Amino acid sequence: SAAVGLDLASRFQESLVCYQEGIDLLLQVVKATKDEAKKHRYRQKISELLFFSDGKYHKQIRIEENATGFGYEKLFQEYLTEIVSEVWVEDPYIRHVHQASRYSLYNFLRFCEMLVKGPCKVKTIHLLTSYDEGNGRSQQISGLEEIQQSLRNYGVTLNIAFSSSIHDREIRFNNGWMIKIGRGLDYFKKPQGRFSIGYCDFDLRPCHETTVDVFHTKHTKKM
Repeated sequence: SAAVGLDLASRFQESLVCYQEGIDLLLQVVKATKDEAKKHRYRQKISELLFFSDGKYHKQIRIEENATGFGYEKLFQEYLTEIVSEVWVEDPYIRHVHQASRYSLYNFLRFCEMLVKGPCKVKTIHLLTSYDEGNGRSQQISGLEEIQQSLRNYGVTLNIAFSSSIHDREIRFNNGWMIKIGRGLDYFKKPQGRFSIGYCDFDLRPCHETTVDVFHTKHTKKM
C-alpha cells in the first residue's frame, strides 16, 4: 500500500525499496508458515511484487463459463484509487441495447455509475467505440448522448469518438492501471427473466467465459 502510494507520486526509487522490503517480509512469513494454502497465497503475492518491482506487472484472471461474483465493482475496485480522475474505454461494441441480444449500452452505463460512486474522483471519461451497423445507429448515438448528459449532472465529462478500425478492448486509468477483458464490458449473460436473480445485481449474474489481463503501464507511452 505504501509502495503503491510512492509509485503514484513518481518516487519510483523509494517505492522499489518498499517492494523489496515487502518481498523480504513475505519470504520470512513463508518460511514460518506450515499451512500449505497460506504458503501458496504468500508465494503468489511475492510473485506479484517481483513483477511490480521490475516494472512488468501482469495479473491474469480467468472467468469461467457461468461463473458468478464478477460484477464491475469486484473486478475494478482495487485499481480505482482516489487519485483516478481520467478513464479511457476502448470497446468496439458499445452499441444499441437490442444488438445481438446484448446489453452493451446498459453495461457501459453501469460501468459509469461505478465510477461516479467513487472512491475515485473521475472528471473525464473517454469512450472509443464503433458505430452500430444498420438501423441501430441512431439509437446508439441517442443512448450515448443521454449517458453523456446524465454524467454532466455529476460533474463528469464523457468524450465519445467512433472508429471503424477499432478491435482492441481495454480500459485504462490515469494511475497507470490497464485492464484488458477478452469480451470487453459485455461479459455477462442475458438474464433468464426480468424478475430472475442476477437481473439487478451483476455479482449474481452468470458470465460468459473470458480472460481478464491486468497491467501496470508506468513504463509504456500509452498513457
